Amino acid sequence: MSTLKRSIPFLSLCLCGLMLSGPASAEIKMGVVNFQKLLEDAPQTKTAMQALENEFAPRRRELLTMQNDLKAKDEKLQKEGAVMSEADRAKAEKTLRDQQREFSRKAGEFQDDASTRRNEEIGKVQRYLVTEIQGYASAQGFDLVLGDGVFFAKGPLDITANVLAVLATKPTSLPASATAPPKSPASSTPPAKTPGGK
Repeated sequence: MSTLKRSIPFLSLCLCGLMLSGPASAEIKMGVVNFQKLLEDAPQTKTAMQALENEFAPRRRELLTMQNDLKAKDEKLQKEGAVMSEADRAKAEKTLRDQQREFSRKAGEFQDDASTRRNEEIGKVQRYLVTEIQGYASAQGFDLVLGDGVFFAKGPLDITANVLAVLATKPTSLPASATAPPKSPASSTPPAKTPGGK
């Protein structure tokens, strides 16, 4: 075996060692963000949720009124049903059933609409938060910021509170540009979650 052939593995190992030692010698600034906590505590999330509450409050009041009315009619029918004629009782029962079906339909539509709008608003807030994290990381000179999937991080690495402090200085209403996805790859956007699992 020639000297050249014997030295190729040795040279390969040396090159690998140089490649590995290069980045390792440079200090890498890393941070970790608890995205769920950020989403729950961000003032922008609270403003968005309050706006949704205001948007759906009239329909919620209407459903509560219908529910109370149906309960009162049902109680009245239970009390007076025994003294009513069979035809009147059958008519009252049918009317009550029809109104209960209408209430169920409206309640189902309300739940669907509220859930859809909530997901839309949470998505907007999430995209905004990702943009803010990226801006903070760039401004503070971070090389890498991790999010979901971190099982352990030392206290100094967790920059969640720092990002929250920056968010507290921003308007609580989302800017119009927050409705568009950030320019970064889609893989950097965390999966949709709702604050507090509500």
